[in-house]
Amino acid sequence: MTTTLRALCAAMTATLLHIHVAHAAMSDNVIRIGVLSDRSGAYADLGGEGSVVAAKMAAEEFGNAIGGVPVEIVSADHQNKPDIGLGIVRRWFDTEKVDAVADISNSGVGFAVTALAKERNKIVLNASASSDFTGKACTRTSFQWVYTSYTNGYGLARALTAQKLDSWFLITVDYSFGHAFATDMRRAVENGGGKVIALANAGADMTNSVKQAAEFGITRGQALVAPTVFLTDVDAMGLAAAQNLQFVTAYYWDRDAESRVWADKFFEKVGRMPTMTQAGVYSAVRHYLRAVQAANSDDGLAVAAKIRELPVADSFARGTIRTDGQFVHDMYLARVKTPAASSRRWDYYDIVATIPAEQAFRPLGEGGCELVSQ
Repeated sequence: MTTTLRALCAAMTATLLHIHVAHAAMSDNVIRIGVLSDRSGAYADLGGEGSVVAAKMAAEEFGNAIGGVPVEIVSADHQNKPDIGLGIVRRWFDTEKVDAVADISNSGVGFAVTALAKERNKIVLNASASSDFTGKACTRTSFQWVYTSYTNGYGLARALTAQKLDSWFLITVDYSFGHAFATDMRRAVENGGGKVIALANAGADMTNSVKQAAEFGITRGQALVAPTVFLTDVDAMGLAAAQNLQFVTAYYWDRDAESRVWADKFFEKVGRMPTMTQAGVYSAVRHYLRAVQAANSDDGLAVAAKIRELPVADSFARGTIRTDGQFVHDMYLARVKTPAASSRRWDYYDIVATIPAEQAFRPLGEGGCELVSQ
């Protein structure tokens, strides 16, 4: 065998060995991400199929593969029921070999999924709101990406109490989401010296409340705020009913040039602009894939370490991931435009102020996450 041929054979062997090792680091030679959300109920518009499209857009940026290993996006409807969501994810983990779960957007379902993922060392990229996900329910493999009851409850109430809106009435939906927001908002009002009607609900519950407030003339001379407002909510209500509604958001498609570019791509696929949850799912899945690439593995603990190590910078937000699993980024105080101020459909928000990341999220030491003290 000539020297040249011997060298070529050695190079080919090394290449094949490298490919084998790279593939061996990925379980089942597939990187599989499950998008779990409400696809048929009150919150389907803010997540649902739009979240699936967003996750696929993130995978497409990697050519739908990491190191030659294919990336696959699967999805399911948890119907806002923890038992159904848990059953789906147990099947995903144990039978279908799903490596990470994204979205969820329901705190009750999220707690059940996070607990199971902790047992299996699987990744959760959570768009649910309860601050407890980075508090008493924190785990090494779970991350909270978009917003929390602290950012949108406490943060909103603090900002508006500072504007001398100090007499508050809370209308709260009776499950974990509503109770978490009511608690955080009440703390902020009390800390700010206050004793504004605040809607601690979301989706169809929130939009119906706003419409009824407008119909009964409650908003004349009375500020109306809601901790969680999505672009699709405003579109459903119409600007006549939603005008001047104030809230905190993690994302607005028309925020800057970068957000507009990605939102236009999303619009081409879905036919409407993205909500903060859908943009957040894109960001979370994109960062997860970056972490898999950096770790050269889809092992949950190895990827979780890289998720915390790598900074985030994309069209959704820029920031870092803390020890407790919280993605810390700027938030925005927004107000819904009047019909006269809107130039076209989806031109719905005025960004009143930027809330810096270090002020927007609950301080690391106050959540009670056991990982912080370790």
